[in-house]
Amino acid sequence: MKRTIPLAAAVLLLPLALTGCGSEAAAGDGRTVTVTVGYQSKTINTVTAGTLLRSLGSFERELRAQGRRDGKTYRVRWQDYATGAPITAQMVAGKVDIGSMGDFPLLINAARGKQLHAPTRLVSVTGYNLRGALNTIVTKPGSGLRSLSDLRGKNVSSSVGSAADGTLVRALQRAGLDPEQDIHKLNQQPAVGASALQSGSVDALSQFVAWPGLLAFQGKAQALYDGGALGLPTFHGVTVRGGFADLHPAVVKAFLAAQRDATRSLQAHPVDAAQQVAKATGLPPEVVYLYDGAGGLATFDPTLKPQLIAALKKDVPVLRAAKLTGPVNVDSFVDSFVDDRYVKESYGSGYAKALRSTAHPSADEVWLRGEVRTHSFDGPPALLRFVAAHRGTVRAAYVADATTGSRWFADKSVWVRDGARLLPFATPATADAWTRRHPGAHTLSYATALEQSR
Repeated sequence: MKRTIPLAAAVLLLPLALTGCGSEAAAGDGRTVTVTVGYQSKTINTVTAGTLLRSLGSFERELRAQGRRDGKTYRVRWQDYATGAPITAQMVAGKVDIGSMGDFPLLINAARGKQLHAPTRLVSVTGYNLRGALNTIVTKPGSGLRSLSDLRGKNVSSSVGSAADGTLVRALQRAGLDPEQDIHKLNQQPAVGASALQSGSVDALSQFVAWPGLLAFQGKAQALYDGGALGLPTFHGVTVRGGFADLHPAVVKAFLAAQRDATRSLQAHPVDAAQQVAKATGLPPEVVYLYDGAGGLATFDPTLKPQLIAALKKDVPVLRAAKLTGPVNVDSFVDSFVDDRYVKESYGSGYAKALRSTAHPSADEVWLRGEVRTHSFDGPPALLRFVAAHRGTVRAAYVADATTGSRWFADKSVWVRDGARLLPFATPATADAWTRRHPGAHTLSYATALEQSR
């Protein structure tokens, strides 16, 4: 942990170094407005405000329509980042106008904006998971680590200030471990942590989408802890510079209209959307669909749901304990950051209904090679029978953990036979907990589960 503190401090000092640089991102001749959007292409549950939105050209279309109304010319500059921290740095420096990032980075964004008198506003949500399953702790296959208690004294990679680090801290505390004393945490960017896991310099990696799923799909990692076990919502959202929003409210409205368009497109054509995002990012389509598919780990909905705002308030003490925010009144701090007027206006009278909706399709799906749609199933037995009957043509099969409901790859899950039931679990820990509570239940291989499903 001693190595973590200077690195975290460097992240916090970065905006201070940048605030004196350059001019406003939207500077122009008065008739031309340049809008700079910071996004994270590989953080794929932000795609409706980033990768997919850019691919569809929805924002540019909305701005062209706005230009016909007000006589201005709008230009969009897209800037891709690996995490939310540099987006925040550029926002408080006036160089990024609109950004998307996870819940913990959003709070740091709010804190840095407040501290530097460059306030930002949370105006919408991209993707969320009400149980927290967008963050996962993974280890190398065959590591022998089966639960969080096995991490005592181990090296763990995480990105301090990220939602995944919040999951790590909370999970360790629930397991009776001190996040600062009982593990050796290395503050690393996701790609660096992934490499460290492969080289053996760390024993586990706690990260956000899509890194855990990618490493598991590639056979380079197995899930140790499913963030869904926390039962605490996690989400990504869109933040805008307050000064920019005041000067160009029509741009913010255009962005949210475009985000809603991208959301509808993703929901109507999830396989096509996964392939578009995969092409733009280099990620395997099967990994994108794990998170962004019809029954994926992320639910896409721009509304600022009370459950998510309440969860955001619970995140503040975690960041404060890590010295990533100063002492604040939690309620007033979060309430002043959340600005739902733009998304409310976008929905009109339908906002209240949309705000209440948390509907999510079945997580049990099979994607066959050569097909442009997936097959959904009401439970693992039917899925297993279908996979067994289509050997060699299965591109990916997805199942929901029997206890947390978190979706995972069927062939990477831990399977348990309990009487007549075949049950999938994302991690050995949840499978072990089930077998301890159910005498006679036992684990079996995926191949055996397929054979026994016939």
